[in-house]
Amino acid sequence: MSPELENRYMYHAPKGDQTERYETLRSKAKELAHMVDELCPNSREKSLAHTNLEQAIMWANASIARNE
Repeated sequence: MSPELENRYMYHAPKGDQTERYETLRSKAKELAHMVDELCPNSREKSLAHTNLEQAIMWANASIARNE
């Protein structure tokens, strides 16, 4: 398996200030999620906004975990 694939599929234990940074990203995303929930009518588009926000935070956290 290539090193890139190994990195993608291994567990990355938090180190240094990573846990704090994950929490900061999640906190800000949660603020935006509440705004979307309050300001947008229930719809497919609103559901997609929530899904994509969740994905954005997952990938942001993965970028920290996988590349440090």
